Amino acid sequence: MDEGSRANFMRQLVEGHILIPMGVPGVFGRSALFEDMLTKLGARIDAWARHDGAERVAFPPVIPREVLRKTGYMDNFPQLCGSVHAFVGDDAGHAALLQRVVNGHDWTDCLRQTDLVLAPATCYPLYPTLTGGLPPGGRLFDLASFCFRHEPSDDPARLQAFRMRENVRIGEVERVKEWRAMWMERCPELLESLDLEAILDTATDPFFGRGGRMMKSSQATQALKFELLVPIWCEDAPTAVASFNYHGEHFGNVFDIHTAAGTTAHTACVGFGLERIALAVLKRHGLVAERWPVNVRATLGV
Repeated sequence: MDEGSRANFMRQLVEGHILIPMGVPGVFGRSALFEDMLTKLGARIDAWARHDGAERVAFPPVIPREVLRKTGYMDNFPQLCGSVHAFVGDDAGHAALLQRVVNGHDWTDCLRQTDLVLAPATCYPLYPTLTGGLPPGGRLFDLASFCFRHEPSDDPARLQAFRMRENVRIGEVERVKEWRAMWMERCPELLESLDLEAILDTATDPFFGRGGRMMKSSQATQALKFELLVPIWCEDAPTAVASFNYHGEHFGNVFDIHTAAGTTAHTACVGFGLERIALAVLKRHGLVAERWPVNVRATLGV
């Protein structure tokens, strides 16, 4: 990866007020142009989701801590978790907290973990709401939310707080697999309309620790995860802008979700990193929308 190229692009984004630094790596404010790009990209996904008959649902960017425990997220991705803590002490505890704040000292031991964590993916709050039986044919959802993953980085394509769009299919195994395959054929069309060269390839999640190596191997062998990759910094190390994930019966077992036939439900999700797609467009076509190719401007409505 060309670190100089990436640093130069980051400087251009900041000086062009496309991204607004907030003092912490991977956390930015966004300009009107950037937000408009995300909105237009989301509208393209909306059209597909409406055509498919997906139910549109929105969740907040926080979820019950118990969800991460039950799903095994903390077993596999503890390095990514963001936990919500709050002060719950008395007057004496408040005084001690203030003293640490005034002196510039760490005050985290004055806080207590709440029942909430930051959502690492848009689909996580959905599954607990589906406990029980599904209607014939299963269900299909279209989701949107801010998500958080603790991956501080100077790479603007690896944000800690980011917008994620997901579609989730839940039901019988064959329908779920066919639905995921359909999205893998459909999504390159969006990137082609933006003059972006996309590559579909198998992938693995960032599982943690020694056990994570086995999980990665199993995930790769079974082709449970595919990613759509676009070169942003260089051709040899393209960046994932969409993922296609088959979970098998995992969430169905964890949250006791059953098909109309009484079998454990299977799930799959398609996730889009909207900021990454927008960054790929800006890197390839420049920061001035009026100079983009006609077809790109048409796709993004600028």
